[in-house]
Amino acid sequence: MSTLAPLAATPDPTAGTLLLVYTLAGCLLGCCSGLIPGLHANNFAFLLGAAAPVVDAPPLPLGCAMLAAGVVHTFLDVVPSLALGVPDAAMAAAALPGHRLVAAGRGREALRLSAVGSGLALVVALPLAVAVTAAMRVAYPVLRRWLPAVLAGVALLLVATEATNRRRIAGAVSFAVATASGVVVPDAPTTGVVPAGGVLAPLFAGLFGVPVLVDAMDGAGVPPQADARLGLSPREVAGAAGAGAGGGAAVGYLPGVSAGVAAVLALPATKGRDPAREYVVATSGANTATAVFALFAYWAFDAPRSGVLVAMRDAGVPATLGPMLAAVVVAGAVGTLGVVVLGDRVLLVVGALPYRPLVGAVLLGLAVLAVVFAGSFGLVVFVAAGAVGFVPVRLGCRRVHLMGVLLGPLILG
Repeated sequence: MSTLAPLAATPDPTAGTLLLVYTLAGCLLGCCSGLIPGLHANNFAFLLGAAAPVVDAPPLPLGCAMLAAGVVHTFLDVVPSLALGVPDAAMAAAALPGHRLVAAGRGREALRLSAVGSGLALVVALPLAVAVTAAMRVAYPVLRRWLPAVLAGVALLLVATEATNRRRIAGAVSFAVATASGVVVPDAPTTGVVPAGGVLAPLFAGLFGVPVLVDAMDGAGVPPQADARLGLSPREVAGAAGAGAGGGAAVGYLPGVSAGVAAVLALPATKGRDPAREYVVATSGANTATAVFALFAYWAFDAPRSGVLVAMRDAGVPATLGPMLAAVVVAGAVGTLGVVVLGDRVLLVVGALPYRPLVGAVLLGLAVLAVVFAGSFGLVVFVAAGAVGFVPVRLGCRRVHLMGVLLGPLILG
């Protein structure tokens, strides 16, 4: 049982101001990471952790900055996914429905559906996490003992939820290939210029970014976008966001299980009048809710379930839940506003640029980031992962099976 710090407030006004300043700085970093294709908040978190001894940053404010960056990223990462087709690993499940909306001139609506989904899921996840964590305190020892079997069940569920037998076979093949990649790559040494996060950045950029970029080279780009009115009723939006939050609760305490998996688990609850729009709401909600449940897992069990939380632990950040929850709430507000304000402008800018050179520049940028974070070996990983990323695309199944790169090695022990 964890002996980490309990829920606590910070009565000192000076300390509270410092926490707010660091939280807002983290929100800014999350906006940057969310808007840059292939750049994840995890990398910013590791950079902050590495810089902490140099700038003498207090551990708790530093942790709030890292956490805020991670939460804001879960809001903003839908923007490049819609504008360029380069989703973060956690947003891969939402790419196609979002692209359909953009192609129909409903990109501004899709941005708002995503923002509302993330915001509502955050509201649902905060109180729900208290109850789920209490239940997990009882179940966690059993879960940890049977973890490989539980994760194998998650993998089988992902395959089983494919629509046809052919796609189920394709999903199993994709998962197996990704597992092989995960066994070989993550423990390899790197020599990056800025070693932050090792090979995970080029690995996920290759798996989830390269195939979509290459296929988008001949795309038409972003057409003119119409008004931002939502095509779902408040009840439909709330239902889809709740489904996303439920998916986040189902996976937030499990290692190697991403928000993309949570999104797939939420999909059966979104088959209503307009599955594409509900899909965007649910996947965005799952993305944000998973971050909340992962925070509670870190607090209750000293078990970091994301790169951000691993960086926080390595930087010696105390798991003081009160200030961290405050940082999450502030980040949620900033993220919601950021999606609407920045997202519209990104769609407008991308729509005015020549699309093929733009996509090529983004692809080159991802390759450069691979070298920056992991050296020449990172570039090799980026190219190889890009080839693996085409497997589910060409076989016609969901890309979420590529999360076998993390799940598979854990299942194998």
